[in-house]
Amino acid sequence: MAAGEKEKMLVISLGKQMAVHLYLWLTLHLLFHTSVYQADESDCSLYEYPVLPRLFKKGDLMLGGLFPVHFRSAVPERSLKDKVKPLKCEGFDFRAFRWLQSMIFAIEEINNNTNILPNITLGYSIFDTCSTHINALGSAITLATGDEKKVSGPTCGNAPHVPVIIGDASSTSSMVIARTLGVFRIPMVSYFASCACLSNKNEFPSFFRTVPSDNFQAKAMAGLLKQFGWTWVGLISGDDDYGKFGIQIFKEEIQHFDVCIAFFEIIPKMYSKQKIMNIVETIKHSSAKVIVTFAIEADAYSLLQEIVHQNISDKQWIATEAWITSSLVSSQENHQFLAGTIGFAIRKAEIVGLKEFLCRIHPDVNASDPFIIEFWEALFGCTLQVSSDDTSLVTSLGSKSMCTGLENLNDIRSIYNDVSQLRATYNVYKAVYAIAYSFHNMLFCKPGTSFFKNGDCPDIFNLQSWQLTHYLKEVKFKSPVGEFFSFDNNADPIAAYDIINWQRNADGSIAFVKVGQFDATWNSGNEFEINEEKIVWAEGQTKVPKSMCSESCSPGTRKAAREGQPICCFDCLPCADGEISNTTDSLECLKCPEDYWSNTHKTNCILKEIEYLSYGETMGVVLTIMSISGASITLFVITVFLYYKDTAIVKANNSELSFLLLFSLTLCFLCSLTFIGQPLSWSCMLRHTAFGISFVLCISCVLGKTIVVLMAFRATLPGKNIMKYFGPLQQRVGIFLCTLVQILICMLWLILSPPFPTKTSHYSGRVILECNVGSVFGFYSVLGYIGFLACMCFFLAFLGRKLPDNFNEAKFITFSMLIFCAVWITFIPAYVSSPGKYTVAVEIFAIWSSSFSLLVCIFAPKCYIILVRPEKNTKKHLMGKPAAS
Repeated sequence: MAAGEKEKMLVISLGKQMAVHLYLWLTLHLLFHTSVYQADESDCSLYEYPVLPRLFKKGDLMLGGLFPVHFRSAVPERSLKDKVKPLKCEGFDFRAFRWLQSMIFAIEEINNNTNILPNITLGYSIFDTCSTHINALGSAITLATGDEKKVSGPTCGNAPHVPVIIGDASSTSSMVIARTLGVFRIPMVSYFASCACLSNKNEFPSFFRTVPSDNFQAKAMAGLLKQFGWTWVGLISGDDDYGKFGIQIFKEEIQHFDVCIAFFEIIPKMYSKQKIMNIVETIKHSSAKVIVTFAIEADAYSLLQEIVHQNISDKQWIATEAWITSSLVSSQENHQFLAGTIGFAIRKAEIVGLKEFLCRIHPDVNASDPFIIEFWEALFGCTLQVSSDDTSLVTSLGSKSMCTGLENLNDIRSIYNDVSQLRATYNVYKAVYAIAYSFHNMLFCKPGTSFFKNGDCPDIFNLQSWQLTHYLKEVKFKSPVGEFFSFDNNADPIAAYDIINWQRNADGSIAFVKVGQFDATWNSGNEFEINEEKIVWAEGQTKVPKSMCSESCSPGTRKAAREGQPICCFDCLPCADGEISNTTDSLECLKCPEDYWSNTHKTNCILKEIEYLSYGETMGVVLTIMSISGASITLFVITVFLYYKDTAIVKANNSELSFLLLFSLTLCFLCSLTFIGQPLSWSCMLRHTAFGISFVLCISCVLGKTIVVLMAFRATLPGKNIMKYFGPLQQRVGIFLCTLVQILICMLWLILSPPFPTKTSHYSGRVILECNVGSVFGFYSVLGYIGFLACMCFFLAFLGRKLPDNFNEAKFITFSMLIFCAVWITFIPAYVSSPGKYTVAVEIFAIWSSSFSLLVCIFAPKCYIILVRPEKNTKKHLMGKPAAS
């Protein structure tokens, strides 16, 4: 590690240590000033903290409770001379008040049950936190230390006034309290604080909860995205521990599913119209159709109200348990824009007798309840107390009427007495029972079996909080609802959620419809059970909405990432020829095996088409007819020459060489047939050798005729008897020797490296069956030797083109050789550039055209005279001089 990095790490380490020491000092300082200070040996004085409203009932064992009965608070005006005043709480929360009453209901149910804690009554001390960290911490400290101004005698510094606290609802408030009271091992059992950070037992050793950790909810939400194929999502979190930790875990989980984040926004904790507007603008212009939120009810409400105000209805909202069952957010006027919202809710339950208990409270019966008057007035829209001289209050009433006291909770439908969605309420219920069963286990502890040293049992009437913490860790019970409950190693319950979908009731209100469930105890990968057919999506759609940066790449294409953009944004490129992709969103195309090729859609490899020049196809038929017609014409010429063998023109042109030339031309035409058909070993060797030898025989005959013509004219000079060296025998020997050379070349070629059949697969979708020449040197030696003889023949014929005679054969030989050479010169580039079977076709055409040029140029004029102008077929005419021009 570099020196600079070491210094940086040291500074960070020192900073952390200083932060820890500062935190401990502040904690002890706070406890000292809000708790006790020793005045003398016989009494303790308490710091006078502002009195907070609470519900209290004395019992043998006391339970503390923290509930956000009000969902906001206002900071009062303060002076340096004034004592600290409590925050002013505003906005009565009927849902939280139901939670509070559920705690009292569970305690009374346990007190009436002789099977749990017989002869012992549970009491309670419940505070309103007003959804603020300050009130929550102040209330928790008051529960732990008591609110007496003086504590005398041996009770000073003894066990806490309340050994256990149920609460708080907020994750951040729970963290503040747990860090403060956790030093003294005072246990907390929260019913709604779900932040995954609270599972850290090193930091929060005495924190318990009956709500699942967000660690599971984040995984479940990531699994939901995978379930519906959503890969392009927007994220929104609250600016608190709940939102930050939840969204961080969610981000880590979606990395396993190739999900990309289109945007990430944080709802400010202090309301800001401008910041909310900026978030809404981001949502409106984003291509992401699915929005995942990790925010508490109040934060989500401030954002969603603006969403409704701007008529944004094409987004699919994914909610956490914090607001998916919120009556505040799911109001009837929001349905058009938020209908289809889907999310995870805590498992609900039916608590027998709870509704009757909730509906029996009344201002006359529960006069000691500090919240009852405000609750009654807020629920029924009337007022209970107006004094004749309180004109300000009378003015503020406006149209409100006086409460008669005859109002009945059974006659009104409200969030408070709606027991159809008991989720957080059930968590409060379980928290009370978990504590009660822990007390019960302590009460019936048998010496030698407890968790403590020497197996000693604790004194339940002089209980230390750390002792209760140990019993809470081990508690296991079956609730009256029928559910088995226990805490895991992180003091969390087993994670289980209902998947809730917002749908429209007949009266226009929003119904929380259960469409599935998630249970972490099920087999890994199968935690979901969801009925997609029951889900109604955003804007009332029945089809799963799509949310992706780029449409999926269909089979036959591959994904190509866009530079500088997330992996979910890509282009779909078609696979190259010979490659396929048979899956959706393939990252690369697979190359087909050698004898296979990709189909039209590039989704499957199919066997390549076997291609060779066959007799069955049009080209093969045409070339076959041409070759046979050439051979037939040649045979016809042979027939004519045989029939007129005694005429002057046949005799004058060396009939023996003419017949041998016509025979070799016939072979030339017929040898092209060996190039047609499937290449085999014998056909590959035959086609090239037959071609080479027949053409050499042909050119040798032409060369012999050319030499004879030239020597015949030289023999007419006085004193020259040169023709004795070019008689029939010498001509035969010359042709034999010329042909023998080609035969030897072909034999060496066949022995050393003969032609052989081969497959060529580099052509698109075809396997070409062709003949490999084997030795390239042998192949070009054969062609070169033919070319050498042709050039020699052309040169000699060119020399004799002007010899005096009415029928000078040298002229026709010159022209035929000119065509022959032109054909084979153009053949070379055409042969090299032609693919597959067209290479063979070019070679056949070259053989046919060069053979036909010899046949036409040399024998056509003779046949014309023989058949059409027989009067010129005389010795006199042939020997006569051409007329002067």
